[in-house]
Amino acid sequence: MKNIDEKKGIPLLGDDFPEMKVQTTRGMKNLPGDYKGKWFVLFSHPADFTPVCTTEFVAFQQRYDKFKNLNCELIGLSVDQVFAHIKWEEWIKENMDVRIQFPIIADTGSVAETLGLIHPGKGTNTVRAVFVVDPEGKIRIMLYYPQELGRNMDEILRIVEGMQVSDAEKVAMPANWPNNELLGDRVIIPPATDIDMAKQRLKKAENGEFECYDWWLCHKKR
Repeated sequence: MKNIDEKKGIPLLGDDFPEMKVQTTRGMKNLPGDYKGKWFVLFSHPADFTPVCTTEFVAFQQRYDKFKNLNCELIGLSVDQVFAHIKWEEWIKENMDVRIQFPIIADTGSVAETLGLIHPGKGTNTVRAVFVVDPEGKIRIMLYYPQELGRNMDEILRIVEGMQVSDAEKVAMPANWPNNELLGDRVIIPPATDIDMAKQRLKKAENGEFECYDWWLCHKKR
């Protein structure tokens, strides 16, 4: 009998990425253990040999070095057998002169079910999901797209970089960072949590440590 408290469906932000052993185009891998100490982006696509997915894989590969420079790996996934992934990779290389270098998980459906990726009403096709996982194996960001809309890989790069800056410097990023309409590439200092801290914020702003619109909206250069 299954435990009625067993968690099903989409994981939550901050959850540990579920431990699993998966077959990929680069051999067997243990998630998240094989990536401990690194960030990784696991992204699902509806199926191999489909138009939007093909453009996405080319776009991810063209930015693969940028992800690696952020100590971040890429992992694809769909409910397809490994030989289909391999043939699709070969097709992309032969027809678009792009060699896919990151692994693609060959899923029988169990991985997609565990992560809540099966698209409602579309058989075994997976949604266009993105999981950003930190070096401790924690899920930090989740994005879900319908089949009809391809993803923006520059946004995913921005997400990884932004979370790394936030973790390292204990700051937040404004909208459209690093090209915010008000603050440019500056970062936001977390708001004060008590009256004394609020007063200190304004004094520090007067001393030039950072700038404030008010005590609850302070920002600084990195």
